[in-house]
Amino acid sequence: MSAPLIISARRVHTLDADAPPASFVAIDGDHIVGVGGPEERAAFEGPETRIADFGDATVVPGLNDSHLHPVWGLELARGMDLTDAGPLEAVRRRVAEEARRGAPWILGWGLDPNVFGPEGPSGRVFDDAAGGRPLFLRLRDAHSAVAGTAALEAAGVTGAEEFADGSEVAPGADGRPTGYLKELSAMDLVARHIPAEPVQERAGRLVELLTAMARTGLVSAHVMDFAEGTREVVELVESRGDLPIRLRFSPMVPPGASLEELREAAALQRRGGRRWHVEGVKFMIDGTVDNGTAWLERPDALGESRAPLWRDPEAFREALRFFIDRGVPTATHAIGDRAVRCVLEAIASAPPKVRARAPHRVEHVETVPDDTVAAFAELGVVAGMQPVHATRQTCADGSDNWSRRLGPERAARGWRCRDLREAGVAVALGSDWPVTPFDARAVIADTVLRRPVERPDLAPVQPDQALDMRMALEGYTTHAALAAGHERVAGRIRPGYRADLTVLGADPLACTPEELAAAPVLATVLDGRIQRHL
Repeated sequence: MSAPLIISARRVHTLDADAPPASFVAIDGDHIVGVGGPEERAAFEGPETRIADFGDATVVPGLNDSHLHPVWGLELARGMDLTDAGPLEAVRRRVAEEARRGAPWILGWGLDPNVFGPEGPSGRVFDDAAGGRPLFLRLRDAHSAVAGTAALEAAGVTGAEEFADGSEVAPGADGRPTGYLKELSAMDLVARHIPAEPVQERAGRLVELLTAMARTGLVSAHVMDFAEGTREVVELVESRGDLPIRLRFSPMVPPGASLEELREAAALQRRGGRRWHVEGVKFMIDGTVDNGTAWLERPDALGESRAPLWRDPEAFREALRFFIDRGVPTATHAIGDRAVRCVLEAIASAPPKVRARAPHRVEHVETVPDDTVAAFAELGVVAGMQPVHATRQTCADGSDNWSRRLGPERAARGWRCRDLREAGVAVALGSDWPVTPFDARAVIADTVLRRPVERPDLAPVQPDQALDMRMALEGYTTHAALAAGHERVAGRIRPGYRADLTVLGADPLACTPEELAAAPVLATVLDGRIQRHL
């Protein structure tokens, strides 16, 4: 063994139930070789030992966001950040200001659909403010957008377009398109006409983004796509240096994918670079509640959310089984109760020994009945959840679009993190950036509080589904590792595991959620290398 690096702090939370209290981690190269207290530490100290003493700090396993889109998100998050914009007149003013700057296209992202009121989203309402310039604003769920009349004309969108999946160009009362574009295929009609960002600029933005993520304590992430151009961008970054966090990409399998497309996704497996690799695939069986494109057992209050994006559920089952049978991990976006049930039934169709070859996940799980919770536990399926969607996008009084569409009964089943955990289900947590902010500390705090951590004035959303601090921390560590099938190499602080750590200025197992959200991240350790973020 070469001279090790010792990370020292008052507390080291190994998240290993059998381990005694610890105050140091010894690292050799990119792996942990020792962990324990003062008596064990002496065996790793020598004249050439490097020591990083963080004093009254807490070391935890490296935090992992289990669902985000950092590279594709560069495209999704172009233009104005409209995350907290509103009311509608305020958004119109921002559009007008952007138009005066003279950009060829007016772009924005993160817009709350609730700002449009009962009439629903429309791009026409921005035509005057845009001053004749093409406008394209993505809504906060990243599954929809509004395009102005000039943008629709530039893209040749007439409203007569038909799609193989559940996408839609929404018509107005006059039969003409309103500019409300539901789901990816419809959005792409306009998005592909927006001038592309040069790869050099995208690479620079990616480094800035991942560095900002590392500053919140993230060490790694599960990326739920491998969008076009991703490989070019990450390889350019790695030709200049290292990625600030480790990225695990799962290519998206489009609804109605052909056998050739399935084979192409399978062929990408295990490709990668120093700090990125392709592992697993991502499906989308439905859309979102806000758009009326989720797949529910019963239609929503507007008579929508009746069908899956995969128009033929049997074709979806066969496509999912294609990867299950080959031992490839799967993750499936499923928001509505019928969508979640369909995914679980497809996984259950594989023999237990076959599906045990790799982890399988259902992402989002926004509303499910009791028997579905039990099915997760019976099948050993991971729930990939973002309770921050509940805290940032719904209201305890049910006045938001999501709650009104579902009605009280189904809204009360929202984001059942606690029920799933108590049933023995692994619950991996994430932000779904750019849908919601990526700060891991805030996501953990929101998961415990069931409200935005910075808004004590707001009532919690389904507070009975709150996780405690340890459970929420496990959602970013041990359960994140389980979700990727990495539980033997990551998610805990244990000899032989990756030397991926997060050093916090507060103890997440002893402080309040508010204190954690404000706690400094003193450093992250990735591949045994210290990255300080003061």
